Amino acid sequence: MRRIVVGSRDSKLAIIQSMTVVDHINETLDDGFAELQTMKTTGDKILDRTLDKVGGKGLFVKELDLALKLGRVDVTVHSLKDVPMEIDKEIPLLAFSRREDPRDVLILPEGKDEVDPDLPIGSSSLRRVLQLKKLYPDHKIEPVRGNLQTRLKKLDEGQYGALVLAAAGIKRLGLENRISRYFTVDEIIPAAGQGIMVVQGRAADAHDYLEGYEDPDARNAALCERAYVRELDGGCTSPVCAHAEVADGKIFLRALYYEEATGEYLTGTMKGRAKDAEKIGIELARQLRDNKE
Repeated sequence: MRRIVVGSRDSKLAIIQSMTVVDHINETLDDGFAELQTMKTTGDKILDRTLDKVGGKGLFVKELDLALKLGRVDVTVHSLKDVPMEIDKEIPLLAFSRREDPRDVLILPEGKDEVDPDLPIGSSSLRRVLQLKKLYPDHKIEPVRGNLQTRLKKLDEGQYGALVLAAAGIKRLGLENRISRYFTVDEIIPAAGQGIMVVQGRAADAHDYLEGYEDPDARNAALCERAYVRELDGGCTSPVCAHAEVADGKIFLRALYYEEATGEYLTGTMKGRAKDAEKIGIELARQLRDNKE
């Protein structure tokens, strides 16, 4: 019997996401089974500083990458937005999930129906902070760390007037009732890969058990968005962001370009054929960079 070990962070959300892969493998494999192995990553342990101060979201994957290379697990599952833009060829990205709602959302304290102007809005993402300043110019925006349940607890205890989080995680945890407002992708452009899960594994191995898991539209969107961010040397802590929509063989990309020297940013769009996803991401990145310069 083949035994496929799926590696995951040990947060509740990560486990829920990773179990979709475990379940798929168990439904696909006739001669084996899959099981989950969880671990705490550096990003989960450091909660007193924002990610840009300690190495970025890549801290959520490095322990899992090592476990893959050492053969302790066979594949790992990540939220794609947490995965660095440069991927080790030994452990490529194998399959992209169907995309959950990619939008950002506003969460209010339980029992409240508006943002308390005397309390800060919680967000540790510079991408969100930049865009929130236009939507809430009179509100303070302060960092908030911890897993989703921890952040919600801090909110309900009165430390924040609101939180801005990814709809995908809220929905996967069954907490959709906490959402007070959905921001359109024009109001707040999502992080590259937001709402998509990705399976990573060793290039030398066979991965027949993943057949049927991947969503082709999600792959094209992911390739487009990541090509855009990578072209601008934007890492996981960069406010540079992109969101692609794919339908009927076409792709529409909207993206944000940030100029670190001035703190200013601009946005732009581009459309084309889905099969040219990476090319479109690169072209829009160069166009916005040239316009800013």
